Amino acid sequence: MDQILTAFIVIIFTIIIFLFMKKLYVSYPFTFLTPILTSTIVIVILLNLFGISYDTYMTGGSWMNQLLGPAIVGLAFPLYSQRKVLADNKYAILSGVFCGVLAGMVSGIALAMAAGINEKVLYSILPKSFTTPIAIELSSQAGGIPSMTAIFVMFAGLSGAVLGPQFLRLLKITSPVSIGIAMGCASHAIGTSKSSELGLTAFSMSSVSMTLSAVMGSFLSPIILQLYHSFVL
Repeated sequence: MDQILTAFIVIIFTIIIFLFMKKLYVSYPFTFLTPILTSTIVIVILLNLFGISYDTYMTGGSWMNQLLGPAIVGLAFPLYSQRKVLADNKYAILSGVFCGVLAGMVSGIALAMAAGINEKVLYSILPKSFTTPIAIELSSQAGGIPSMTAIFVMFAGLSGAVLGPQFLRLLKITSPVSIGIAMGCASHAIGTSKSSELGLTAFSMSSVSMTLSAVMGSFLSPIILQLYHSFVL
């Protein structure tokens, strides 16, 4: 009974903080006030301030995690409503996602090598741009550290959501299709959430890109690692 009560308190606590941060973002729509970023920071600060352990928080956090599946399924509606746009841009989507996945993995390996990071951490960085369940599985199979991969995935998502739109504007990329593909490839679900602010087309493209990135990454990751072992080690 105590565990159930704790779970409800955690869920309500998280929802209240997120809604407050979302209201703050609506009032002051600055990049660094993106709700998922500010909510995360506030929750971490409060947990440390009140001495609440991660395990205690995840009593309710695990319940919220289980809603991720239905939330992903819910993306089917915007995809269906934009099915003609998807069909008209199928080659751009496939080629864009392929290039994005390849660039994400190769750049991760290159930066890790340049920084002199050991192989175990390198394997943990490799799937950083994929959605968490896929990234953790790929990291585990490659010999990485799944918990570290989860941190890199979160960092990729948050940095993409915060800096991605500004970076795309700097490059004068204004097409909703291109923006959606870039956000979905680089920043998975968090980037897709940010894309919803940029219009239905960008949101739909990002949803498709996020899914395709995970599928393509599952096939390309072993190949990239094999090439790494053949030419670098």
